[in-house]
Amino acid sequence: MANSSYVPDLTAGSAPTSMRPALAGLNHMVSAGHYLATQAGMDVLQAGGNAVDAGVAAGIALGVVQSDIVNFGGVAPILVYQARTRQVWSISGLGYWPEAARLETFLGKHAGTIPAGVLRTVIPAAPDAWITALERFGTKSFGEVAASAIQLAREGFVMYPLMAEVLAENEKNYARWASSAAIYLPGGKPPATGEVFRQTDLARSIQYMVDEERAHRDAGRLAGLAGARRAFYEGDIAAAIVKYHREEGGLITHEDLRGFSVEVEPALSTEFHGTRVHSCGFWCQGPSLLQMLNILEPCELRALGHNSAPYVHLLTEAIKLAFADREVHYADPRHARVPQAALLSKEYARSRLALIRPDRAGPEMPPAGRLPLARDIDLRAAGPDDVARTDPRLDTSYVAVVDKEGNAFSATPSDGSYNVPVIPGTGICASGRGSQSWAEAGHPCAIGPGRRPRLTPNPSLAIKPGMYVMPFGTPGGDVQCQAMLQTFLNMEVFGMDVQQAVEAPRFATFSFPSSFEPHNAMPGRLMIEDLIARDAGDQLAALGHTVKWWPGHSWRAGAVCMVRHDLDTGVRWGGADPRRPAYAAGW
Repeated sequence: MANSSYVPDLTAGSAPTSMRPALAGLNHMVSAGHYLATQAGMDVLQAGGNAVDAGVAAGIALGVVQSDIVNFGGVAPILVYQARTRQVWSISGLGYWPEAARLETFLGKHAGTIPAGVLRTVIPAAPDAWITALERFGTKSFGEVAASAIQLAREGFVMYPLMAEVLAENEKNYARWASSAAIYLPGGKPPATGEVFRQTDLARSIQYMVDEERAHRDAGRLAGLAGARRAFYEGDIAAAIVKYHREEGGLITHEDLRGFSVEVEPALSTEFHGTRVHSCGFWCQGPSLLQMLNILEPCELRALGHNSAPYVHLLTEAIKLAFADREVHYADPRHARVPQAALLSKEYARSRLALIRPDRAGPEMPPAGRLPLARDIDLRAAGPDDVARTDPRLDTSYVAVVDKEGNAFSATPSDGSYNVPVIPGTGICASGRGSQSWAEAGHPCAIGPGRRPRLTPNPSLAIKPGMYVMPFGTPGGDVQCQAMLQTFLNMEVFGMDVQQAVEAPRFATFSFPSSFEPHNAMPGRLMIEDLIARDAGDQLAALGHTVKWWPGHSWRAGAVCMVRHDLDTGVRWGGADPRRPAYAAGW
């Protein structure tokens, strides 16, 4: 194993080893999926806020400057590390199905599908997640952390190429709803790169929450935050959501919104050669990253060679095994029996590793472990013209922060705006994350009142005691855990710095049911960035993988951001993936 304490080679005259430098700061560092969100976080840190204050500021800003793929009314799973107590907490940031949701409705009226629009709406969770983080771990008011987002929504920002591309590709989707078209198709067409893009309704909605907070601040900071929460879940915003759902055949009621709250609980974790990697719970795919690491821990990864055919094969097979368990055993633990301890045990991982053959690709979808409630997996293959499986859904971003006290924040806010309508007058989409449930009787993640979908967004946080603390994560749907695994191993096993690790070429398998409706699969498919040697791809094809190629540094391979706090030197290192408009900044 490579020494986990490192200093990048910054000697004069050395050849560049990455497209961007690894950034360093002595006081704090932010890395987020868009540079303006990074600046929003930095502004809060420079004003004396802590990592949670800054992370919430950046997260809310992502819902403005990336509102095609992150929504203020969407999801926001969070991990928080408290340096003083050395504890890692998970904030669920995921809504559940309304009380009126019935599986029978989707089976009978919609032929076992979950249609785009209001019917895939679950309770918006991100606002409560941000406010809960501030209540439990922050120091600033909602108004202080939301200031940048409000300004960016009201005054606008310059449209950038990736968002312009997403809006153009989804023009017909946005045109389905007048409330969405009014914002995302101004003048009847998607905004072009270089135009100023404004979201004045969204600015008013967030400002309304700030005003309600201010009206209650005399009773203290927590009373103010409670006022901001009520503005969304009981006030004018809630009324607008309920009215629209009533008119359009949706399911959300005042009671659903009023009774909602996120969960705060200790994070899950596993140890990989002395480094403890943390995840949110089995209501998301995060534990599959822990399972992958458990399977791979006994292996001599460095000896295989970085991105060699044997290395890519081994990781791919481990990913497939973990995702088989994800498909069969993962679900909302409040409504399903999840064998959590067994899935994360080292003994179980060794039994899964024994299924991997070095000379042959395993089954296109290997069976899940024979744990309680095990079942067979039905693979519905994608059609030949279906590129959505290998173009991971653009509906997520990420933010990592470490502050001067060593506290760390890791969050993966999400929810696209092109498959659910904007609530008129608010600029907000109520979370369409119901697309990650199943309209299938007997599935552990089937639709039902109070049940959470199985979420793809999953922040992570790695800690090597006495050496480093590192929040990290990525967008990318089913690619997320795959990209996070490779980036983490780039550092832990191959000694790369944060920027080298996020830029290194990646690969991803799609040989499993998609987490997104309609949950189809591409059996055997292995996508590889063409910066990996062609002969490695040929060898992988000979092993039985169906190899296809992405262009180098493709946004489809994820966009990992991370901050690594070196506990020995005190330096905070920031890495941000050039595959998307992600940037890091520090001081």
